Amino acid sequence: MPRHDPIPASAPLTAPPVAPPIAHADFAIGEIVRHRVFDFRGVIFDVDPVFANSEEWYQSIPEEVRPSKDQPFYHLLAENGEGSYVAYVSQQNLVPDDNKEPVDHPAIGGIFDDYANGRYNLRREHKH
Repeated sequence: MPRHDPIPASAPLTAPPVAPPIAHADFAIGEIVRHRVFDFRGVIFDVDPVFANSEEWYQSIPEEVRPSKDQPFYHLLAENGEGSYVAYVSQQNLVPDDNKEPVDHPAIGGIFDDYANGRYNLRREHKH
């Protein structure tokens, strides 16, 4: 039989690791959203359950509007009146887009198959 030594009373107790809170994504891949403050909209093509960008990027956001890191962050193929680009936006800064018009972004065809009923359908090769 294996021998089990008791833990000495003087041994320090360590707390178990604390798991991060489980973040709930309010939006889904293929959904079209609009930024709550800035004038742009886009289609979601990826979701991070919590902040996953660089610290430099995060610190570049003015402190008075800097979002919390412990929430979902969305990768968007975005558009505004000046053109198209990729945006990384916290959940607290997104709202559903009531426009229901397709997003005009050159990368959409490489990620999504088609647009129907106000949302884009992910191409088969990008589904998990």
